[in-house]
Amino acid sequence: MPQFRASELFKKIYLSGNSGFKPNLPFDFASLEKLAKSKMSKEAFDYVATGAGNHRGILNNTKAFQNYEILPRMAHGINEVNLESKLFNTRLPVPIMFAPVGVLELAHPNADLELAMASKSLEVPMILSNQASIPMEQVANVLCQTDHWFQLYFSKNYELVESFVQRAERCGSKAIVLTLDTTTLGWRSLDLGNGFLPFARGMGIAQYTSDPIFKMLIKDSVMPMSDVPVSLNLIWNTFQMMRKYPGSFLKNFRSKEPILAVRKFLEIYSKPNLNWEDIIWLRSKTKLPIILKGILRSDDALKAVDIGIDGIIVSNHGARQLDQVIGSVNALVEIKKHLPSEYPLLIDSGIRSGTDIFISLALGAKSVLLGRPYVYSLAIGGSN
Repeated sequence: MPQFRASELFKKIYLSGNSGFKPNLPFDFASLEKLAKSKMSKEAFDYVATGAGNHRGILNNTKAFQNYEILPRMAHGINEVNLESKLFNTRLPVPIMFAPVGVLELAHPNADLELAMASKSLEVPMILSNQASIPMEQVANVLCQTDHWFQLYFSKNYELVESFVQRAERCGSKAIVLTLDTTTLGWRSLDLGNGFLPFARGMGIAQYTSDPIFKMLIKDSVMPMSDVPVSLNLIWNTFQMMRKYPGSFLKNFRSKEPILAVRKFLEIYSKPNLNWEDIIWLRSKTKLPIILKGILRSDDALKAVDIGIDGIIVSNHGARQLDQVIGSVNALVEIKKHLPSEYPLLIDSGIRSGTDIFISLALGAKSVLLGRPYVYSLAIGGSN
C-alpha cells in the first residue's frame, strides 16, 4: 500500500473538480450516513444505525472525542510519515482495521465478499464476523494472503465454538476476537419498532449453516408448531429464506431445514452466563492470540491480562447493547492507566474521522476499528 499523502489526494480531487468530476463519497460522517440511508431499505439502515434505548450511548461515543483538543507542533522538519506497524503478526500499513459487522448483505448484495475485496485492495485487515452473510472459507479465498482475524460469539454449544475456532485457524486467521458484550440482544429501539431481526429471516447465519457441528444439531431438531400468524409477509420472507439457504429451493422447501436452522440458531447463538472460566477454556483450545472485545473497565482488563489474554479491544459495541454507556475513548484512557505500557489496546465505537483516529492513537490505542463508516460506504459504492 503506498504511503498516504493528503497533499496528493487534495491535488487529485481539486484538479478532477476542474473537469466537473466530484468524489462519489462524502467526506464527513453525517453526509455519508444520510446518503447511505437513501440507498438502503428502512429496516436495513435502522439495523445498522440503531443504538440501544434512547441512543444516548451513541452520543456519549461522539461527545467523548469532542472533549479532547489537539495542540500541534510547528516547524518539525518531518517530510515522510510511516504509519506501518505489526500487531499479533498482522501487518498494518495504517493503524486501522475493519471491525466485525454482521449481516453485511443488508448493505451490499456481495456482503462480506465485497468487504474482502476492499480489504485486499487497501491492505487494511478485516475481522471476519461470526454473523457473516458468507462462510469464512469463501471470504478467506477472496482475501488470499491479506491478513485477517476472526470474531467469535460464544455459543451455548462448546463443540460449535471449537469448530468455529478450528475453521478460523484453517482459513489463516491471525487472531481470535471474542466479543463479550452480546450475551443477549440489546434493547435496540429502531429494530423493535420495525419488528426486524435479520437472523430470524435466515440472514447473517452463514458461519452456522456451513458448519458440520451445527448441521448435526439441526438434524436432531423437531419442526416447531407455528407461533406466528400467517400473512403474505410471512410467506414472502419464508420464500426468501428458502431461496438463499444453501442447497436447492425444492430441497429446502421439502426438508424445512432453513426454518430449523433459524430456530436452532436463535436457541444457541449466545451464552448469557458467559464467564471467565469459559474464556480460560477457549484459551486452551487455540494457539492463536485471543483478543477480548467489549472491555470497558480497568478491573476486567486486569483480569484479562492475568489469565493470559493477548490484547483488548475497548468497545461498547457501537452503543448497541447498553444505553448511556461510557464513551469508548474515555474507557480507553482509564484502562490505559492500569495496564503495562506495551500491552496491546485497540479501540472500537465512535470513530467517525481521521481526527478521532489521531486522538485514539495519541491516547494509547495501537489501532482503531472502523464499523458504521465502512458499512455506509459499501451501501453507497461497494468496494470502490
